[in-house]
Amino acid sequence: MSTFGKSVLKSVGTACMALGIALGALGTVAHAQSPDLIFKKSTVWKFMSPDHKLATYALDDPEVEGVACHFTVPEKGGFSGWLGLEEETSDISLACRQVGPIKFKEKFEQGDEVYRQSRSLFFKKMRIVRGCDAKRNVLVYLVYSDKLVEGSPKNSTSTVPIMPWGNQAPEKCADYLED
Repeated sequence: MSTFGKSVLKSVGTACMALGIALGALGTVAHAQSPDLIFKKSTVWKFMSPDHKLATYALDDPEVEGVACHFTVPEKGGFSGWLGLEEETSDISLACRQVGPIKFKEKFEQGDEVYRQSRSLFFKKMRIVRGCDAKRNVLVYLVYSDKLVEGSPKNSTSTVPIMPWGNQAPEKCADYLED
């Protein structure tokens, strides 16, 4: 191979490595908090490869102390699922609850992202977002999946009424909404 060919090949390799590092960094910045795995349950047995499973995770709201969400996602088995090449389905369930006194760390916008997880090799993501029903003083959480070209109408909603905890008066989520 000529010197020119070797330098082109080296440049392409360097560019691909830089792109991989950049994409990896974006993935970790997008959701600094990793959810806690609670358990997995097999749904389809595979003889020579990993089973299809349902996985249940717990996640604390990073901006609202005292709220925890649990979500269950299907995980593809087989060799393509094990290698991360299989696109995951959009069937996700969500339940959020008040688990302590609620304290807002900062103001937020309606629909702020709480968590994001990749559901395919490239273009599909699961998102958990938060809103405030100011009239009822209730936090509203929505989980859905989206795709670069077409999203999924499958979604799940959970609400957390902000209640007193001990002798502490409840905060008002409307006071923390950005205008």
